[in-house]
Amino acid sequence: MDQVSVVCRRRHLSPRTEQAYRFWIRRYIHFHNRQHPRAVGPVGIVGFVNHLASVGRVAASTQSQALNALLFLYRDVLEVEVGHLGELRRVQRRDRLPVVLSADEVSAALGQMEGTTAPMAHLLYGSGLRVTECMTLRIKDVDLKAGLIHVRAGKGGKDRSTILPGRLQRSLQRQLLRVASLHRQDVARGAGFAPLPNALERKYPGASQSLAWQFLFPSRVVRCCPQTGRRLRWHASESGVQTAFKAALQQAGVAKHASVHTLRHSFATHLLAAGTDIRTIQLLLGHRNLKTTMIYTHVEQEVRKTVSPLDGLDMR
Repeated sequence: MDQVSVVCRRRHLSPRTEQAYRFWIRRYIHFHNRQHPRAVGPVGIVGFVNHLASVGRVAASTQSQALNALLFLYRDVLEVEVGHLGELRRVQRRDRLPVVLSADEVSAALGQMEGTTAPMAHLLYGSGLRVTECMTLRIKDVDLKAGLIHVRAGKGGKDRSTILPGRLQRSLQRQLLRVASLHRQDVARGAGFAPLPNALERKYPGASQSLAWQFLFPSRVVRCCPQTGRRLRWHASESGVQTAFKAALQQAGVAKHASVHTLRHSFATHLLAAGTDIRTIQLLLGHRNLKTTMIYTHVEQEVRKTVSPLDGLDMR
C-alpha cells in the first residue's frame, strides 16, 4: 500500500483520490482472499466489479471509482499490462437533476445557522464553493478589498477565483481577526504552524508559521506532526458544517432531501435565473466541461413560474 501512495504522489493525485484508491485496492485484496494482486492478475478485476454491482449494489459513480483504482493499481503501480480490460466501460450515470433550494428556503435555513458554521454555510451559497474548498481556504485566499475568493487546488487540482458576497465582508473580517488572535496565542505557546502543500515547507521554511498560510476556519485542536515534530493546526472538519446545516434545514421546516452541497447547486441555479450567462457560471464553479454546468439550465427551467393548464380552466 505504501507503493500505491508513492505513485499517487508522484502523479500529483489529490489526497482524497489517494485515500479512495487505497480503500478499493484493500477491498480488492480481501475479496481475493488476501492474495497479492500480481498473483490474481488483472482478470480478477471483472469478478470484483461484478460483485460490487450485483451483491453490493453500489452506485454507478462508486463502481467507476473502484474500476479506476484497480486499473491504476495494475497499470501504474504494478506496471502490468491489462489488455482489453482497459476498455471496460464505465457505468453510465443516470441523468438526475440536482436538488435546489428556493431563495426563501436558503434564507430560512441560513437564518438558523449560528457560530462558526454560519459564515461557512454563507460562503458555500454566496460563492458557490465545494465544502472541501471552503474548509481549506487560507487567510491569503480571501481578498476583502477586491471582493474575491481564490480557490487553490480545487477539484482536478485547478485554481480559480469566485465572488465574495458584499454582505459577508464584516463577518469575514471578524473571522480573520479571530484567526489572527488565535495564531498569536499559538505562536506564544511554541506552535502556530499550518500544514503546507507539496514541498513548499522546504522552499519557504517560514511560511508555515506565517498568518497568511493559516486556515480561515481552523481546527479547535493542535496536532503534532510525526515527521517534523511541529504542532500543527489544521482546518475545521467538514462534518461540523454538514451536521449544522442538516439541523438548520429541519428547524426551518425545509422538507427537501438536501445537503450542504445543495447550497452550491442553488448558487448556480439562482445566478442563472437572475440572468448570469452560463459561461460565467462555469468559471465561478470551476467546471472543466460546459456540459456539467448546462444541467442548471434544466433546473432553472423547472423553477420558473410556468402556469399550469389547470389554472386556466373555468371551473365556476
